[in-house]
Amino acid sequence: MKDMLLRRGLADRVRVASCATSREEIRGDVGNPVYQPARAELARHGILCGDKRAVQLTAKDYAAYDLLIGMDRANIRNMQRITGGDPDGKMCRLLEYAGESADVADPWYSDRFDIAYRDIYRGCEALLLWILKHL
Repeated sequence: MKDMLLRRGLADRVRVASCATSREEIRGDVGNPVYQPARAELARHGILCGDKRAVQLTAKDYAAYDLLIGMDRANIRNMQRITGGDPDGKMCRLLEYAGESADVADPWYSDRFDIAYRDIYRGCEALLLWILKHL
């Protein structure tokens, strides 16, 4: 999403952050770096991760952001648990913006980071159209 915004000259108008919804990627106060197969798939599309590390979602994030996007139903459940619910209706799954009720394919189980990338790209393109209508 950050790459799409940057390419369209909108990076300074929309704040994007990525947060873990579980503690699996956080060790103490330090998050894990981007998983190597995910990093490789992003690099195939010209997107570099640098030294990005996982950051845990917090209850304060609910007030800090206009939207909270999950990749799947488990993300949404975790997000609601962490933030104390979704009273303002800010949470949804990414592919809902593309008119789909499916979850993003989870590459952790299939090792198909190409399919996950395709789903995320499609969802981000649709989300970007939504954002452009609401800027």
